[in-house]
Amino acid sequence: MSQSTTPTADGVRDAYVLGGNRIPFGKVGGAYARASNQDMLTAALDGLIARHGLQSERIGEVVGGAVLKHSADFNLVRECVLGTTLDPRTPAFDLQQACATGLEAVVTLGNKIRLGQAESGIACGVDSTSDAPIAVSKGLRRALLTAANAKDTATRVKAFLKVRPKDLAPDAPRTDEPRTGLSMGEHQAITTARWGVTREAQDEVALRSHHNLAASYERGFQDDLVTPYRGLVRDQILRPETSAEKLAKLSPVFGKRLPTPATMTAGNSTPLSDGASAVLLGSREWAQERNLPLLARFVDAETAAVDFVHGHEGLLMAPVHAAARLLKRNGLRLEDFDYVEIHEAFASVLLTTQAAWADDEYCRTELGLDGALGTIDPDRINVNGSSLAAGHPFAATGGRIVAQTAKQLAEHQREHGTPARALITVCAAGGLGVAAILESVPAEGGN
Repeated sequence: MSQSTTPTADGVRDAYVLGGNRIPFGKVGGAYARASNQDMLTAALDGLIARHGLQSERIGEVVGGAVLKHSADFNLVRECVLGTTLDPRTPAFDLQQACATGLEAVVTLGNKIRLGQAESGIACGVDSTSDAPIAVSKGLRRALLTAANAKDTATRVKAFLKVRPKDLAPDAPRTDEPRTGLSMGEHQAITTARWGVTREAQDEVALRSHHNLAASYERGFQDDLVTPYRGLVRDQILRPETSAEKLAKLSPVFGKRLPTPATMTAGNSTPLSDGASAVLLGSREWAQERNLPLLARFVDAETAAVDFVHGHEGLLMAPVHAAARLLKRNGLRLEDFDYVEIHEAFASVLLTTQAAWADDEYCRTELGLDGALGTIDPDRINVNGSSLAAGHPFAATGGRIVAQTAKQLAEHQREHGTPARALITVCAAGGLGVAAILESVPAEGGN
């Protein structure tokens, strides 16, 4: 496995994941019902800063965002930075790529560090469905703006006379795709049926996710990745005691209008949730100057989009395409990965992704490959649990996965003395998907 540590002939050097932190994820209306995005992200950043001794440090850049945010949060990440103990001269900016926001922030900063544009960075994400931005209707908004710009009382009164009772209803954010009107769950139900994924297989994925995450807490794996917040010490959605029997009793919630039996339930779908995460990245030199560990090397990433609007591809299948292109560019096969992290937006996302990669005809016609991409040992997938058990505060998920994966790679390297490699995929609304590769970092002079 190549492990370059100095700039190459084209000036590109390595970027590393140095640590991560998040607050426990809460269920909607739960422990964080009165916490804002700024509250939660500031808490996640403060935990990262304290754990890595970064107080008063000027970080190269802090990049992140939220999928759902109030208009007042137009500069959310910078405002959060100003609320922490970081040097206030630390620059920051918001980005947003739906559920892939957190991973895209990691990719953005990883590439800046590789190009020498920054020595360090913090990628982050946050989302609150408990404090979702409620907007006014288009009709009321037009009346308010017209009245605000009016030069006399008569014009203001005339503007409000155009408001109808229906205009007074609040405009809450929705998970429906604007171009299809279908929710993400209904889109995935179509994909699930198309690939013939069974209810039993989905429940098995959900059960494994809860048990794996619970086991990771029990063995202390999450101790330096999660900072307690507002009374929560573990993810509020985690159900260590759940069983196949309990999951089998839940009624389907998506796909009930399809001709095939509905299989997607609240148990094998991620619930709406609140939370924040942050990932520390840096160059080798910056980390060594501060005696920070190199958990994993950021190798490469790829973003893809699919045409779900015309029904050609499933809404959440873009990571399948992104990973195929990423592996081809890096000369890798699926069996070259020791760990694979597939975001569990729904259990069936994990299963349809695997089915697509294993399908010879699909890989030839849709991915442009010579044949099937391959299969993955289930024991290598989401080994410390994922979104079905932790929850899915949209923009915070990527940071949770990257931090968890980087620590798993470092642990593998330390315990086995051999290098390890991980593939991460995150699907997102709008038919988007991101895939990234991380590798463990051998000890100096070691393997």
